Amino acid sequence: MRNIFFNKWVFPSILLVSSCTNLFAQNNTVVDSAILNRLTTLEQQVNYNKPGNDHIMVVGLTTIGFADIKTTNTLNGIATTAKTNSLGDADHYEFSPMFLWRHGNKFLMEFEPSFSNNGLGVNWADVSFFAAPNLIIRAGYFVLPFGAYSKRLAAGWIDKLATDPMGIAGMTPTDYGIEAEGGLSFGSMKMNYDVALSNGNQLLPDGTLTSGNISDNNNNKTITARVGLLPFSNSSLELGVSGMFGKVGDAGSKFENAKGNMYAFDLNYVKTFNPIFVNIKAQYNIVNISDVNYVNPLDATQTYTFNNHSTAGFAQCAVRPGGVKNFLKDFEVAGRYTSYNTPSNSTWGSDQHSVSIGLDYWLSWRSVIKFTYETFTGNSTASKLLNAYTGKTETNTLYLQFSIQL
Repeated sequence: MRNIFFNKWVFPSILLVSSCTNLFAQNNTVVDSAILNRLTTLEQQVNYNKPGNDHIMVVGLTTIGFADIKTTNTLNGIATTAKTNSLGDADHYEFSPMFLWRHGNKFLMEFEPSFSNNGLGVNWADVSFFAAPNLIIRAGYFVLPFGAYSKRLAAGWIDKLATDPMGIAGMTPTDYGIEAEGGLSFGSMKMNYDVALSNGNQLLPDGTLTSGNISDNNNNKTITARVGLLPFSNSSLELGVSGMFGKVGDAGSKFENAKGNMYAFDLNYVKTFNPIFVNIKAQYNIVNISDVNYVNPLDATQTYTFNNHSTAGFAQCAVRPGGVKNFLKDFEVAGRYTSYNTPSNSTWGSDQHSVSIGLDYWLSWRSVIKFTYETFTGNSTASKLLNAYTGKTETNTLYLQFSIQL
């Protein structure tokens, strides 16, 4: 489900918090119960110390489910409808073991392969050096610190809904590079930082981007950074801002000087209003690519151009009556609105919106059954002159999904 960016998974963030215990120490702290329990377990395991010895630990996650989909496409006044269903939920199935090797107190190697959508891939493979209480240095293949969703929230057992918010994960590359992350305390306020230098995105002939290439396509490296601020003493609120900057064009090509300037803003608010536990999350991404001329797919002797500007954003709220004394404490209700806009007059332009509502039942702090209903509307803004216009698409999907953290 989260193969390329998932996860994009929460473990790097857990290691950061574990190594910065002083930073995140707080009074009456309110955090996700699943993350809190997992953090306690991993602190004991990761910080277990036998000088001179190596330690190996295997963890992981899996997500499996059922999807029932109805899609209606309207083009030139003609509507066509298709109904499909899938056991295993082909778009979101994932089996991802994670292997951890610790060498002494300073080095940790992480490797997470993932089987999803009939393919085997790698979510990340890196080595971390715990240089200081507030500093971790990492090198290898990892999720870049762009926004908060992909690196912290996208794992199936953490995400409150069966799907990812459109565009958010796709704008967060996994790449080869080096990274430094940590945190600082300013009285009752805290700050965390994460800075990475990587090979960077590569601009394709249709104006889209690809990432995760071990060979850089130019002599420029991309810098990605996120800064998070926790202004309250109980750390119930975190506000984050991210940026990603670098050349994206191939060296020696007509795209050679093309640059990508990307920004993300995220919010995380978690608080208990006894007996109700409220969890609010949001993120907004902006992607700007330099204006260049692209080869016309209908006539290789001609070129065309467009404003290569994309945005994606979501707002999500989940409510759980965790303070009650009966069976209701294991249920959680969640809702999310997502918007995703890709460049008009391109071959892939679209104005997309979705609304997702879900009911979750927590079997334990790390295993959940999710019932999600999602509606999607997409209006094509692609170029009609390039025969790329696809009309209006409406989709209604019902998901039944099981996720577990091992």
